[in-house]
Amino acid sequence: MSLNRKLRMGMVGGGRGAFIGSVHRMAAALDGKIQLVAGAFSSDPEKSRLSGEDFMLAPSRVYSSYQEMAEKESALPEDERIDFVSIVARNDLHYDISKTFIEAGFNVICEKPLAFSHEQGVQLANVVEASGKVFALTHNYTGYPMVKEAKAMVADGKLGRILKIVAEYPQGYAITALKDEDDGAISNWRMDPGVSGVSNCMGDIGSHAENLARYITGLEIDELAAELTTFIPGRPLDDDGNLLIRYKGGAKGVLYASQISTGDENNLNIRVYGTEASLEWHQEHPNELTVKYAEQPRQIHRRGNVYNGEVCGKYTRLPFGHPEAFIEAFANVYLGAAEAIADEVNGTYSGSEGYDFPTVADGVEGMAFIEAAVNSSKNNAAWTKL
Repeated sequence: MSLNRKLRMGMVGGGRGAFIGSVHRMAAALDGKIQLVAGAFSSDPEKSRLSGEDFMLAPSRVYSSYQEMAEKESALPEDERIDFVSIVARNDLHYDISKTFIEAGFNVICEKPLAFSHEQGVQLANVVEASGKVFALTHNYTGYPMVKEAKAMVADGKLGRILKIVAEYPQGYAITALKDEDDGAISNWRMDPGVSGVSNCMGDIGSHAENLARYITGLEIDELAAELTTFIPGRPLDDDGNLLIRYKGGAKGVLYASQISTGDENNLNIRVYGTEASLEWHQEHPNELTVKYAEQPRQIHRRGNVYNGEVCGKYTRLPFGHPEAFIEAFANVYLGAAEAIADEVNGTYSGSEGYDFPTVADGVEGMAFIEAAVNSSKNNAAWTKL
């Protein structure tokens, strides 16, 4: 990043009591390259004001709505206004907020999903393309150094031709709602189709598994067969899903995402099988990458060691034996996006190629995946093209 100052960040959503907002703020601040200076932290103006006090912001930079924020920030001098906005609002608002700030001349980092629907996602991608602005999507699991090492191994041909991908994302937190009929286990808006979209579980966490597989292997889905299930009575959206996948080029895949897998916490994991070797990575043990061979002992590669590749090293902060995890991975998405945003501010940004962060194109692919899974499930798990 070539600026001689910190990037100025604004935030929409993420006020008092919002888990994901605090995660974004910690991640953005970790490397000392970004400073939060403004925000519209809630649709409730008083809550937004109080959140601004919590974050020690100037009252004049705390807004009652994202529309007011975009208008007033764009009217400020260039050396005062925000360089980008971080959007951590509800799913149904991502498109409108992103479009508003892009058209007001600001770069955007947005929580996933990209939009409420695939159609909205395509429209937003066109807006981003026309604007020349940076748009990053926080599929944060791509930020782990050993995930980047896995991606480099595949790209270097160390696994040979990819034959099979198994991606799993089991959680068990919603099982209490099934046992005790406790609606609080899944926040109400996530089970509201008017807010969350066409899917809960597959849209919320299954999309992370799909993105992780695509990031590591570079393979795109051709078609899928999905069975989505709602185990919790009275809920309109899925809390479990199982998919078979056919990738372009001939590889096959299995993807499973669940919120009713009793005892599992946040057990995202992936296995990629090639003709020469396979690899395995677990989000709950993120500093290790296991590489397996047919006729050799398996290897465990650990973060922070000199035998890892250049990209893995770039996104590693601490020496080996000093664990890094969720916040650092999230910060790596911000770090990659910050490089592009600094170039955009300097007038040297010419597109997302060459940077390492999830883009609006990744978001469009994710929306296509979610809708294809839902449509397949509605048609008795029929094979469905993306």
